[in-house]
Amino acid sequence: MLAAFPIAALADISGTVTLAANTALSLDTGTTSASGGDILWSGTAMTPQTSATVDNISAVTGFSGASTFSALTQSTLSVFGAAYTKSPLTASALPVGDIFAVHTNAGYYAAVLVTAVSGTSISLQYVTFGVNSGPNITLVENNYGEIPPGFSNSGIAPGALFFIVGTGLATPGTVAVLQNSVGATLPATLNGSSVQVTVGGKTVTPAFYYAQPTALGLVMPSGTPTGSAQVTVTVGGQTSAAYTIQVVANAMGFDAYYGTGNGLGVATNAATGALYNYSNAIPPGTTVVLWGSGLGADPKPSRDTTYLGVTSIAADSINALTHIYVGGVDGGAPGYQGASGYPGLNQVNFTIPTSAPTGCNVSLVGVNAAGVPTNSITLPIGTGGCVDPASNISGSQLAGASALTTVNAGALAIGQSTAPAASGGTTVTQYAVANFQSLTGAATGANASQVSIGGCIVKQNPPAATSTASIGLDAGAITVAGPTGSALPLTAIAGIPGESYVQLASGSIPAGGGTFTFKASGGANIGPFSATLSFPGSQFVWTNQSAAATVTRASGLTVIWNWTPNSVGSYAHISGISTSTATGNASASFSCNASLFAGQFTVPGYILAALPAGTGTVTVEIDAENGAGIAASGLNYGTTLAFIGIQVNATFN
Repeated sequence: MLAAFPIAALADISGTVTLAANTALSLDTGTTSASGGDILWSGTAMTPQTSATVDNISAVTGFSGASTFSALTQSTLSVFGAAYTKSPLTASALPVGDIFAVHTNAGYYAAVLVTAVSGTSISLQYVTFGVNSGPNITLVENNYGEIPPGFSNSGIAPGALFFIVGTGLATPGTVAVLQNSVGATLPATLNGSSVQVTVGGKTVTPAFYYAQPTALGLVMPSGTPTGSAQVTVTVGGQTSAAYTIQVVANAMGFDAYYGTGNGLGVATNAATGALYNYSNAIPPGTTVVLWGSGLGADPKPSRDTTYLGVTSIAADSINALTHIYVGGVDGGAPGYQGASGYPGLNQVNFTIPTSAPTGCNVSLVGVNAAGVPTNSITLPIGTGGCVDPASNISGSQLAGASALTTVNAGALAIGQSTAPAASGGTTVTQYAVANFQSLTGAATGANASQVSIGGCIVKQNPPAATSTASIGLDAGAITVAGPTGSALPLTAIAGIPGESYVQLASGSIPAGGGTFTFKASGGANIGPFSATLSFPGSQFVWTNQSAAATVTRASGLTVIWNWTPNSVGSYAHISGISTSTATGNASASFSCNASLFAGQFTVPGYILAALPAGTGTVTVEIDAENGAGIAASGLNYGTTLAFIGIQVNATFN
């Protein structure tokens, strides 16, 4: 289904202002006052007010000044996520040219540039993105799966926890406080907000877990009919435009550790309740509890608003999932799946197959009787801290990085790509790439783009999705030298901060492989370094390319390859993407890692089912992460990668 996005008056507010000591500024309206607002300048510090939060962009990235300020967007500011805090910014941290961001009381993102400091006064230039009046819904999703509209496995089930994202969704300045359902009843109105869902002439009122201007957390009543539904939010007598969703019988979403809908999943020990993580992996054969929502209508509808506990399997089961696959291994149906006792929250008791692969990012996907998959998450499986040779990063490194506010990461790669040419035939390109980015610790911990050998994950993008902004890091001038030539400079890629590239001459990668050396002079963020990687060789053949020309998603896709030499430390990476104009250009991609020595791999039908019918590509690639990585000041971790890939055009039916 294609979501009906409401039309609302959206605009950016911008201006300049000089704040004397003890003056507040509302970035939602552009007005100043003696108190309140979003930020208050005391003369010695800038303090966020009420529910507003701040983040000093210049302190994190090293970038400052008017040109950087003018290039900032709402997407750029939102990428910092958990880095926003209530901590004041001291005057010493706000020199002329400094840029800081504010997540305002009404839920908007604002960029602020310090233009002058004089005594206890400070002058600012600001822009607040996308301000509008009245409630406005931009997204409705399952609280855990977060699968966007436009996909066969999206939708909200009766009895499920779901969220509404937008602006003006509650009284300005109100803060989200989680409501208690134990010995109480979740309210039908909260912080000035109420929600209605209308399906086939029946209107239901979801109960609130929390409400704030940018997001609402609710429980869909178990008595909600299935079908196309209209969702509206009313605040202060103003009602939003209707937002269309699909109410479906079941659409389970598993909880992810960092609330992203994918990456590291939440699993606890069924006997002790201990939480598993990168430092405490799950031994195969262990019974775990997976958490989430969307199995379907609760057999006890009063549990939609009130904690009732769980009395028995017979009374509280909601048997929606018929299979759970772990690293591609079928673990069958869960031992128990159903109510957890709390409104909307489901639990799934499941034993990890003894034959499941080990690693830090072992994939897990559930499937219902109709073959419709859940969101894909990953689990650390093994003993003690997980180990994942495919990503060349240990569990202890991931755990350490996830505890940081920001993580500076780098990657160096030598690649050879064979891809369809616009004029017909194929084009073979050999190249070197360097990429240095500042990520949040949460994004690093989620590790949502990684999967251990044997499994597959899916990333689904909504219609008209925009890419998340990157925060690039400066490592100075970078060169690369290979076994057949002199050092070549890498050139920055326009529009991709922190990434640089150089195309190598044909034959730069010898058939038998060779060693490549990257050198960097060092820049504003990353110090000088020298790093080497070994390319094992370019003798790679994808023997059944024609199988990917037309893919029947329900049947899966088997790819077969030959590779010489079979180098230790290498693995096969199979990926693809499909975009469908029938669902507003919604697209989804899959990513699988397989044993190189197996010579073939089948992308399961339950993975491809999460892609829309459409057109796209399939790529088979041999990856070799090798060398000592990158050692440089200012860098938390860095990897080196050699890869050789073949891409073909594909139609997904």
